[in-house]
Amino acid sequence: MRIGLYGGSFNPAHAGHRHVSRTALRRLALHRVWWLVTPGNPLKDHRLLAPLPERVAQARALAADPRIAVTAIEAGIGSHYTVDTLRWLVRRRPAVRFVWIMGADSLGSLHRWRRFEEILSLMPVAVIDRPGHTLKAPSARAARAFAAARVPEAEASTLAGRQPPAWTFLHGPRSDLSSTALRSGA
Repeated sequence: MRIGLYGGSFNPAHAGHRHVSRTALRRLALHRVWWLVTPGNPLKDHRLLAPLPERVAQARALAADPRIAVTAIEAGIGSHYTVDTLRWLVRRRPAVRFVWIMGADSLGSLHRWRRFEEILSLMPVAVIDRPGHTLKAPSARAARAFAAARVPEAEASTLAGRQPPAWTFLHGPRSDLSSTALRSGA
């Protein structure tokens, strides 16, 4: 089983999240994508966060694809950091081939995440292009640190079967939608 893990606040979930998930399913040859709705991103202001049950319910309604599962697993296991969640999943599901999915905008700040190097050593990573980040993301600090582990985009369908560290950058149709912009009414 090949499963993509797509974490975030989903505050609110929007069609761009579904677009990223469907792109990952197709281009990475995944069976499923799990949306990991976080109780709260340590790098973001929690005062702007809708309640977790509300975000999960809204994300489930929006996902509208049987291959996308929405979960609040981080709250259930008491995890506040991606690295801890990924460690927990890898230990409990050793037969599953996980791929961490992130937008190109997040790659720019990945070096600020707790133990970002370990995240890249736990499972392969797929970075999905976002408007305004096509050229910036590949030169981000984390991308430079793991430049030798970059998998050519033409080989993206093999990513789930690769030993980490391994990552790829997927170009293609991009979504302009952003939870921040939606919250601000932009």
